[in-house]
Amino acid sequence: QVQLVESGGGLVQAGGSLRLSCVASGSIFSIRAMGWYRQAPGKQRELVAVITSGGSRTYVDSVKGRFTISRDNAKNTMYLQMNSLKPEDTAVYYCNADIRTVVTGRPSVYWGQGTQVTVSS
Repeated sequence: QVQLVESGGGLVQAGGSLRLSCVASGSIFSIRAMGWYRQAPGKQRELVAVITSGGSRTYVDSVKGRFTISRDNAKNTMYLQMNSLKPEDTAVYYCNADIRTVVTGRPSVYWGQGTQVTVSS
């Protein structure tokens, strides 16, 4: 009933930029917090950034000053602008959202399928 679809990943050289998008669709009543996570090969999935419905933002220390999370509530879309990319940013990036659906009225956490970001040195 609810789907999250990421886009915008790709291959970029160190120092470059990418913009990820995550679109939520389906029987959505409201979206609370949304976030970006990433998982590098052989590592656990980690939180990158979170944005609340009111626009409050939280970042992991390693991306502060380089990444910016934002959202367009009218479009049920979240973005991650990634600047000054480093090889250690290479990972599959997943979007995550806490969504209250029309059908159940209860919030549940949903995940996208992931988009690959590769930063070459």
